[in-house]
Amino acid sequence: EDVVIALSNSGESEEIITILPTIKRLGAKIISITGTDSSTLAKESHVHLSAKVSQEACPLGLSPTASTTAALALGDALALCVLDLREFTAEDFARSHPGGNLGRKLLTRVKDIMRVGEAIPCVHDNVMLTDALVEMTRKGMGFTAIVDANHHPVGIFTDGDLRRAFCNQVSPNNTTIAQVMHTSPRTIYFDQMAVEAVEIMETHKINALMVVNHAQELIGAFNMHDLLKAKVV
Repeated sequence: EDVVIALSNSGESEEIITILPTIKRLGAKIISITGTDSSTLAKESHVHLSAKVSQEACPLGLSPTASTTAALALGDALALCVLDLREFTAEDFARSHPGGNLGRKLLTRVKDIMRVGEAIPCVHDNVMLTDALVEMTRKGMGFTAIVDANHHPVGIFTDGDLRRAFCNQVSPNNTTIAQVMHTSPRTIYFDQMAVEAVEIMETHKINALMVVNHAQELIGAFNMHDLLKAKVV
């Protein structure tokens, strides 16, 4: 059922008064916001909201200033009432604004930005550190995931870990990746929202995440550069 919200400070604006009969013939309800309760528009409306002000902010009393602010506040109040009644969600808003920054943040899922297949830096937990370094260099994400025989993530090794290993005089040729990796790495499900990934990365001060399916198998990876490219942050 259509509703027309008509705004007029005087309530006598000719361009609005002229179309009132047509609006009524169409069966639409009229909600008016005016500064004059006794105006034609107010009387012809199904619902009238008063935006009357005692004085405009304009020192000349000519330019609509305080009255426009009052009308804006009433309009916002109406919009929020509709939002509450219809249980309008953030995702509903995003679907109406898919091209905007907010839409991208609310609609983009991890699966939309993650790197997959051969682009994932990944080695098995029984390889030497040398092999892991080759994989890290080849994939260029600043880390490599370490998986077991079932392709479940069991560790992560980052550029920072590499620097610390060298400071501790670890020999890449005589050390397995399992000896130097971080166990229990942070992961995220492929169907989670990308903004959730941002929160995880900020909370734990990390620059990348591994992506798993609901069988806990590694299926993707991404870093902060991927989030920036997708304009999620």
